[in-house]
Amino acid sequence: MELPRKPLRQEWLTWTDVEKLVDVLLSQLRAAGHFDEMVMITRGGIVPGGLLSEALDITSVLIAAVDFPHVLSRADKASLFVWPSFLQFPEDDLLADKRLLIVDDVWGSGRTSTAVKSRCQSAGATAYTCVFHYNPYRSLFGKAQPDFYGAITDAYIVYPWEVDRGLHGIPADAPGVQPDAN
Repeated sequence: MELPRKPLRQEWLTWTDVEKLVDVLLSQLRAAGHFDEMVMITRGGIVPGGLLSEALDITSVLIAAVDFPHVLSRADKASLFVWPSFLQFPEDDLLADKRLLIVDDVWGSGRTSTAVKSRCQSAGATAYTCVFHYNPYRSLFGKAQPDFYGAITDAYIVYPWEVDRGLHGIPADAPGVQPDAN
């Protein structure tokens, strides 16, 4: 029998917090040089990728949609290492010989970013991972970590674009949720 999980500490971000994360990342990314293309991981990487692609003037933006089998319990560790299904992924010829920036919101277990990076590299790309938040305490990959990250956390992050939709069971009247002006 699995013990009940402790509630995760939540961290609610504002758009100002997001702007600060973008600034932290931009200094790292600009120092790393030019990227030919960006691969945004759906759905979490769409907003961060949009903000970064605009700031870095990356006009070639691609999408990767990844699905991992559902893990029934934390005790079912073998299923954490199952290769994912790629529901949507750029063709190899779009990736070959390119310097790519792969963007997602969070590196938790690291499975998604690692799978996308591996697939891009197998297509002949030089790929780098980038996330707003890196959680080294949940990562399944030991010393592996994102190439670029805005902050380290142990919290469940709630981004400002998530609160108005009531995602993840977050009620619309939860602390930090701004009431709809309409």
